[in-house]
Amino acid sequence: MIELSKDIVCDFAAATSREWLETNGIGGYASGTVSGAHTRRYHGLLVAATKRPLGRAVLLSKLEEIFFVDGKKFELSTNQYPDAVYPSGHKYLTSFRLDPFPIWTFDVAGIEIEKKIFMPHSLNATVVTWSLLKGKPFDEPNLTLEVRPLIAFRDHHHLRHEYDIETAIKIEKSHVSMRPAAGLPPLFLTGNFASAEPSGQWYRNFEYSIEKERGFDFHEDLYQPCVLRFDLSKSVSLAASTNEFRKTDLEELEIKEIKRRASLVAGSKADDAFVRNLLLAADQFIVDRGEGKTIIAGYHWFSDWGRDTMIALPGLTLATDRPAIAKSILSEFAKHISEGMIPNRFPDVGDEPEYNTVDATLWFFEAIRAYLEKTGDEEFVRDALYEKLVDIVDWHIRGTRHKIHVDTDGLLYAGEPGVQLTWMDAKIGDWVVTPRTGKAVEIQALWYNALRIMIDLAARFDDGDRSANFAQMADVAKSSFNGQFWNDEAECLFDVVNGDEKDASIRPNQLFAASLHYSMLDPGKSRKVVEKVEAELLTPYGLRSLSPSDPSYVRVYTGSPRDRDAAYHQGTVWAWLIGPFVEAYRKTHQDDTDMDAKIEELTFAFKQHLSEAMLGQVSEIFDADLPHLPRGSAAQAWSVAEVLRVLAFGKGR
Repeated sequence: MIELSKDIVCDFAAATSREWLETNGIGGYASGTVSGAHTRRYHGLLVAATKRPLGRAVLLSKLEEIFFVDGKKFELSTNQYPDAVYPSGHKYLTSFRLDPFPIWTFDVAGIEIEKKIFMPHSLNATVVTWSLLKGKPFDEPNLTLEVRPLIAFRDHHHLRHEYDIETAIKIEKSHVSMRPAAGLPPLFLTGNFASAEPSGQWYRNFEYSIEKERGFDFHEDLYQPCVLRFDLSKSVSLAASTNEFRKTDLEELEIKEIKRRASLVAGSKADDAFVRNLLLAADQFIVDRGEGKTIIAGYHWFSDWGRDTMIALPGLTLATDRPAIAKSILSEFAKHISEGMIPNRFPDVGDEPEYNTVDATLWFFEAIRAYLEKTGDEEFVRDALYEKLVDIVDWHIRGTRHKIHVDTDGLLYAGEPGVQLTWMDAKIGDWVVTPRTGKAVEIQALWYNALRIMIDLAARFDDGDRSANFAQMADVAKSSFNGQFWNDEAECLFDVVNGDEKDASIRPNQLFAASLHYSMLDPGKSRKVVEKVEAELLTPYGLRSLSPSDPSYVRVYTGSPRDRDAAYHQGTVWAWLIGPFVEAYRKTHQDDTDMDAKIEELTFAFKQHLSEAMLGQVSEIFDADLPHLPRGSAAQAWSVAEVLRVLAFGKGR
């Protein structure tokens, strides 16, 4: 449980800076701030996945809630308008907690009200429940809750502005339904309301502060189609969904979802509250794709990316004792292999995946290795994946998209003008901020790791000729790498080698040569790499993407989209990199007698972070300089995965 006290929830700035997230396992979500004021275009009570796991649309944006005590009016909602906060319902808050759902407690005229929001798994539905807390003495006053739904019916990347809306609203005893936008599903409102009546008016000019900060359009108009009234002398519920169901299902849905989440924690046998919170966070990224599973890279705007999925898979599925999910993800991505590559990402619009990455496919090998190590499932790897992996290696030898090919020195070359193929992939128009064309250091580490994995698999599957061939390739790559990449002057690795050009930028990418399961470096050089990264890049929230001593270093990730993209990999701290740092540190400090204490020290800041931004989650990035404010995606899969992985796999590894 994560709980916020009254001094936080009643403070508009503090409460609005903290967000909550509910997900449904099919790509949809509900999200907002603790205060109730939206700050992002992505905030909404029902953001449905219309083409699961994507096609996400904000159907129900929020609810305006008015509580009447013997006719006296108390507005519980909070909104930010230009130069005004109205209403200021957050002032009635006494606490907020995740337990496991977002739960608010209000004190109104001495009456305590509890509000709860959850999403049932596998349904495009959000359920809101209001209850009077037991044990509060009052003389049975007339208590009425008036709820005014505000709808958007738009793609979650866009904003709604007032237009001549035409929607037929159908009102029944416990249902209200409407479909105001072609191409989007209908919205059903189901609950035990005492009355419902159509209204039809616009609420204009909501202001979203984070969109303003990010340099985007930041005003929105929302439409109120109806007014619902509830007798609050008993608990009441309202479900917003894309499919109709009975109001009697609501309690059953809540019980089922509580049991599902409890089973995730119980199944992991985690004995630490921090790890248990991360287990619940991990579950929010695992979603359906086709007949299998995939991983949403981050909330609110990311889809499922191949690179992020493969990096996050060990932490989200294997460290959480859910190997069947890992198997499903590997199977699903194997279906989309093309010309020796897995997809970089599945776009929100269109069905064709994008294949503009050099490292996602190499991380696929490492994810398979981790799965096999965890499960011993040789049959699946042999029958479903091995020949595909052989074909991937063959494509890389003869060359595939974007000039990705094995050079004569056995190292992997990648890149051409106008494309960004590594994880440092920021691009502004035609400007690739960090092109890293040639032989990037982590790509060589991943390529060698993949070859060594193939040596092992070929030996397991009695494929001796291939095993010998892979071994020869690995030896050539190792010799070339050590000859070309070691920077004697800096006592670390070059970031990119492209012919006679050698990029000496101090970046975290060199760390993978020491952290991956198979390394080309001797122990002495590995330790020097770790020491260099620790001295110049390590922060409490992960690793900087560039050394502060570099002239291109950017201290703060803020400003216009161009400013932010230009800073994305030029110093900005990435939380997920704490994973490879811990792994490399562990390998190079085997004489450390208390490694568990060191890992706790390196991950300690994330424990506090769970109560600071997206509650219960880990942000994508942080400012390069103190105080390292969280930025970017408020909940990032590989951030959670890598912290969870090093904590869960720390002991005895």
